[in-house]
Amino acid sequence: MSFKYLKSFFGIGAVLMLLMFNCNSDNSNKNDTARIQLKLVDEPGDYLEVNIEIIDIQYKSSDDEESWVSFTPDGGYPINVDITELIAGNSLLLTDEVVPVGILKQVRLVLSDNSTLKIEGEDDLIPLDTPSAQQSGLKLNLNEELEAGFVYSFILDWNVQKSIVKAGNSGKYILKPVIKVNVEVNSGSISGKVVEIIEEVETPVGNQVVEVYTTDDVLVKDTLTDENGDFVIQGLEQGTYILKITKGGYLGYASSEIIVEVGNIEVLENIILELE
Repeated sequence: MSFKYLKSFFGIGAVLMLLMFNCNSDNSNKNDTARIQLKLVDEPGDYLEVNIEIIDIQYKSSDDEESWVSFTPDGGYPINVDITELIAGNSLLLTDEVVPVGILKQVRLVLSDNSTLKIEGEDDLIPLDTPSAQQSGLKLNLNEELEAGFVYSFILDWNVQKSIVKAGNSGKYILKPVIKVNVEVNSGSISGKVVEIIEEVETPVGNQVVEVYTTDDVLVKDTLTDENGDFVIQGLEQGTYILKITKGGYLGYASSEIIVEVGNIEVLENIILELE
C-alpha cells in the first residue's frame, strides 16, 4: 500500500473514531440528563396588577447551601411579569432546560425590590415592599427524582391574595409569596366556559371566580375567567372534584363530581349562570 493511500486510510479511520466518540458522548449525555420546565400560573386576588421582577432562578440537588445552580432562560434576566394576567390557561414559561438526573430538591426565585401593585381606585402603581429574605431567594421544595430522558413540567401556582399583606401602621403593601408547586406529569386540569343568557343568547361572563373543591367541601384552588368566559384550572392531583361559582344576583352553581386523571384535561360543557 502506498504512503498516499495509507495516509487516506488512517485519515478515514480517525474521522470514524471521532464520530463514534461523539455519538457515544451524545448518548452518554442523554442517559444522564432530564429536561426541566417551570411554569408560573396565578390564583386570583383583589388587585388590578401585581408586577413582579425575577432576577434569578436557581436549583439544587443536594442539601449543601453552596450547591445552587442558576437556570439560563432564553430571554435572560430580569423576568418581568404581571401575575394577574396568568389566568384562563395562560402561563409563563420561566425556564426550559436540561439538567443532570438525580433528586431535584429545591428551586428558588430571586426577586428584586422593583415589584409594584395596582389597586382599584388608584391611578398610580404602588411600591410592593419585598423583604430581604425574598430578595435572597424564595425557596420551593420539590424533592422530585429525575429520570434520564424524561421531561418534567413543574407548575408554580402563585396565590396572589395570600401573598400580599398590608402593614397596619405604615400602610405599606408587603410581598410574602405563597406558591404551591405541582409536577404536571402527576396532575390533570379542568377547563370550561362560563356564560349567562342575555336576550336568548349565551354571553361570556368575564372576570368570574371559579372554585374547585374536594368532595369533602375543602377548597383546593380557584381561578378567574378571561374576557371570553374561558377558564383552565391546572395542577390538580388525580381525584374527584366539585366546581362551584357564586355571583351576585344569580343562583349558586355547583357541578356534579368531576373525575380528574393524570395528564388529562377535563373539558366541561358551557356553564350557564341563571338569574335568581
